[in-house]
Amino acid sequence: MPMPAPRRNRFERRRAETRRALVRAARQILAESGGAGASIHAIAERADVGLGSFYNHFAGKPDLFDAAVADALEEYAQAVDERLHGVDDPAERLAGGVRLSARMAESYPEIMQILCHSQLGRICAGDGLAPRAKRDVEEGMAAGRFTVLDPVIALTVLNGSLLALLELWSNQPEADSDQAAGTMAEMILHMLGLAPDEARDLARRPLPAAA
Repeated sequence: MPMPAPRRNRFERRRAETRRALVRAARQILAESGGAGASIHAIAERADVGLGSFYNHFAGKPDLFDAAVADALEEYAQAVDERLHGVDDPAERLAGGVRLSARMAESYPEIMQILCHSQLGRICAGDGLAPRAKRDVEEGMAAGRFTVLDPVIALTVLNGSLLALLELWSNQPEADSDQAAGTMAEMILHMLGLAPDEARDLARRPLPAAA
């Protein structure tokens, strides 16, 4: 019988909570302004922690903001995973992820604002959306569903498309984001090698209902 994991002591719990508070504060600031001009003092004050506590967890603002973006991306990706649970076809998963991005803008406004303010390099990082998209592209290639020759270029196109969709949501809130996301998903699937009719069908197939 395996031994139970040791319980964290009070110091470890408080340290973890302090880090979470700093990340939450950084997420709020990134959503509001992209982080430009925010001082470490202001971040610590919003997190309601001592200034010295900041340096117990992060080397500086870039380190904290990277952690905050990664945290937001992971929350976002997990929400997409929950909706697409049980979808085995990588092409359908990929199209579903693009389409859900438009629908989740209202449910996760803070995360959407963070993505809008983030650089493409952060979105392409190893957390959150990127490894899921990489998995779908590679599985699609291995199964012969995708004919794209360079997965790196495919992922760059996917990430650029996501940014364009978020930009539309941010600048034209009156636009039909569902339709735009469906059209974008169709174009991406066609670019990856699916026939036009199949790409259109997958991009307009009813999404799995929320649990």
